[in-house]
Amino acid sequence: MRNYRDKTVVISGAGSGIGRALALEMARRGARLALTDINGGEVQETAHRCAALGVQAESWKVDVADRAAMYQHAEDVVERFGGVDVAVNNAGVAIHARTAETSDRDFAWIMDINFWGMVHGSKAFLPHLILSGDGQLANVSSVFGLIAVAKDGAYNASKFAIRGFTEALRQEVRLDRLPVSVSCIHPGGIKTNIVNNARFGAGEDGARVAGLFDRFAVTSPEGAARSIVRGLERDRARILVGPDARLIAALPQVFGAQYGRLIEAGLRIARV
Repeated sequence: MRNYRDKTVVISGAGSGIGRALALEMARRGARLALTDINGGEVQETAHRCAALGVQAESWKVDVADRAAMYQHAEDVVERFGGVDVAVNNAGVAIHARTAETSDRDFAWIMDINFWGMVHGSKAFLPHLILSGDGQLANVSSVFGLIAVAKDGAYNASKFAIRGFTEALRQEVRLDRLPVSVSCIHPGGIKTNIVNNARFGAGEDGARVAGLFDRFAVTSPEGAARSIVRGLERDRARILVGPDARLIAALPQVFGAQYGRLIEAGLRIARV
């Protein structure tokens, strides 16, 4: 079991949703927070809320898709805090559209943020996590990194890529006996604004999709944060967040490639 008191924890996408809730949960445990988001005002508010709990919390406006900015951010955090103990790459966006109707520009947009943002964060902070002597890296994928769903091909691609990268990196650091733990986080339906802020394909009813998501999202950001921290405390390789995540993770194990037929049936019923 890890203790995060006085540890420096870096969280991207900390302006809202899971990122903000995770920052506050870590603050309650006495961690020092280095927080980033593309929305500077929102992440500054998160830092203020964390500081009100009696911990050091600093905020940066950073685009995780910008490699140079992320590497500079890592140097800035080390200069400000003296080192890094935990890095959580959480920033992410969504697209709901048929693959044939998803433009190359939209594919690049989601991969730049979800996948490359995670790669930049992992590679920029990994050397500092190693230097800490007991570092911890966690990358947020999704249950859509465990199963594929029609009209979410671009999102699936980004989240499956995060999973593959993270699981391979965990093997590498263990083979090299590096003092770093690596975890992949798979949230289920969390009551955040990710769908409300998503891009939608032509003809897609974004309001209807968002409404269905809100109806079936069973986990609050605060509950997700507590679940994530419990997984991190135990150095779990895969952290499933929410009861729906555990159910979804079982589908390909039980049904193999035929799980897709269950997804298709559900989509027909929901008319999504």
